[in-house]
Amino acid sequence: MINKILVANRGEIACRVIKTARKMGIKTVAVYSDADAEALHVRMADEAVHIGPAPSSQSYIVIDKILEAIRTTGADAVHPGYGFLSENAAFAQALEKAGVVFIGPPVKAIQAMGDKITSKKIAAEAGVSTVPGHMGLIEDAEEAVKISASIGYPVMIKASAGGGGKGMRIAWNDAEAREGFQSSRNEAKNSFGDDRIFIEKFVDQPRHIEIQVLGDQHGTTLYLGERECSIQRRNQKVIEEAPSPFLDAETRRAMGEQAVALAKAVGYFSAGTVEFIVDGARNFYFLEMNTRLQVEHPVTELVTGIDLVEQMIRVASGEKLSFGQDDVKLNGWAIESRLYAEDPYRNFLPSIGRLTRYRPPAEGRQDDGTVVRNDTGVFEGGEISMYYDPMIAKLCTWAPDRLTAIDAMGKALDDFEVDGIGHNLPFLSAVMDHDRFRSGKITTAFIAEEFPEGFSGVHPDEAAARKLAAIGVLVHQALQERAVQISGTIGNHRRVIGKDWVVTLAGFEEGTQLSVASGWLPGQSHARFHVGGETMGVKVNLIGSAVRLRWRGMDVTARVRSPRVAELARLMPKKLPPDTSKMLLCPMPGVITSVSVKAGDAVEAGQTLATVEAMKMENVLKAERRGIVKHVAASQGQSLAVDELIMEFE
Repeated sequence: MINKILVANRGEIACRVIKTARKMGIKTVAVYSDADAEALHVRMADEAVHIGPAPSSQSYIVIDKILEAIRTTGADAVHPGYGFLSENAAFAQALEKAGVVFIGPPVKAIQAMGDKITSKKIAAEAGVSTVPGHMGLIEDAEEAVKISASIGYPVMIKASAGGGGKGMRIAWNDAEAREGFQSSRNEAKNSFGDDRIFIEKFVDQPRHIEIQVLGDQHGTTLYLGERECSIQRRNQKVIEEAPSPFLDAETRRAMGEQAVALAKAVGYFSAGTVEFIVDGARNFYFLEMNTRLQVEHPVTELVTGIDLVEQMIRVASGEKLSFGQDDVKLNGWAIESRLYAEDPYRNFLPSIGRLTRYRPPAEGRQDDGTVVRNDTGVFEGGEISMYYDPMIAKLCTWAPDRLTAIDAMGKALDDFEVDGIGHNLPFLSAVMDHDRFRSGKITTAFIAEEFPEGFSGVHPDEAAARKLAAIGVLVHQALQERAVQISGTIGNHRRVIGKDWVVTLAGFEEGTQLSVASGWLPGQSHARFHVGGETMGVKVNLIGSAVRLRWRGMDVTARVRSPRVAELARLMPKKLPPDTSKMLLCPMPGVITSVSVKAGDAVEAGQTLATVEAMKMENVLKAERRGIVKHVAASQGQSLAVDELIMEFE
């Protein structure tokens, strides 16, 4: 058995591996960059080794630095997690040469499946359904346009060494193919050090469904059911579930058998994932094979009861799988929501800063029989930097059926407190309550179709507004009571906390009274409120004399006023925001990688002005309308904060 594992990764996946290793009695080693000196994975490991500056290109993906950390600590095995070096054949070869166990698949499988072009050819030879496309390398943008037109738009432009949505673009015409090729190549080079690109047909209205495979070194290969990963944004998964609400038993078996056939064709062992695109008629086509542990592996663990990290370690140690295909049963339903450090109100652009508050919901089995799990790599007071992926946690729920699992997720999101950075919790809550999501009638276009103008929060309907208003009244009354107590005055007042109050509300259509009770105390940022027969987990913050309430993607401000004060308040002028219509402001913290215009240039609507890179994603900024550049304030290589000036127009 392995004695000491070096985890060649960071964040939540490093913490995840360390937890299982600890359970198995195996020592662990963390590696960290300058930006991660105080990170959670460093605190959790038995040992930690510094490997360089913050950029991953100078630390986490430098093979020699990882090998030196192995030599220094005497680790006899390496778990690569996902991303970074997890699918790097040269890294696996270097470990093999050094006599260190790689907790992953054989080098030949990584080489075969890590290259998207080669993998599709092997898949076709193994009898796996594949998407039509151009599998040869593409030299430049003009060739990309020519190939795209011959395949027929829309097309998917993808990095050959890509993964995690990096280096991927959809093009609907020649102009988008030209620009998409260049952006994909830039992202691929920055993320993977490999700028090779290929193009394939984009299947309209698709579902993204993947099969988890697991094999040992003795010839046994199994599939552990599927995961539905269709809720995506910019080709990046946001919400996953297992099983899929779309597959029937026959399709599940066919996809599983094809996934196993592909794994056997390349001599695969360890955990891996075969990704498929599935159309409305349940026709499925091979997309790629990820020769590593997937981000969304927890939902498979929750419905199968199999610890995939433990199995990877046992397989790497030479053990046989202790179960067969007939032993794999799918029990209940699991949902995973990815908590990202991004601002949903700014088109989901990355957000950085300090986590002034980070309070996940309680994990484990709940009173109603559901299960909550949160895989994370951060802590309250920790820093979210611009150097790495914006995902900071994966919140999962399990229940006997899909709708109960979704409801459990809604409650868990209500209880998840995050402050100090922009984050997508409100958006995740909105999806959980969305009728289309709850029905299971989803595709990879769900977010684009249901939120075409972006996300601006959830507007409370009449019933929700009444309940939140009642909560606002209770909070106001509690504050008033606290103020009286602090003053030392003994007045004839009723105690608010613990009482069941009846609140009369004016201005609402249906009914004017609600019963409301809570154990909330001044200073608490979250509490449960019992309102009109419903229990609500609501986040509470005070803004001056107003109360900010957040629940199910809603973010409202309640002001409790006397009738006269309310009448006068309506007469107060509203403060208008400053006019920034002639300015291009940096939409997120990042580095300016290019500036395409100069002072005096005339620009047209849609013309590229500058490119900003943050959290491994390249964002192209374009002109909204025709104009003349008056002044360029930023230059290539400069780091900017959110809303910092890039250029100004006449």
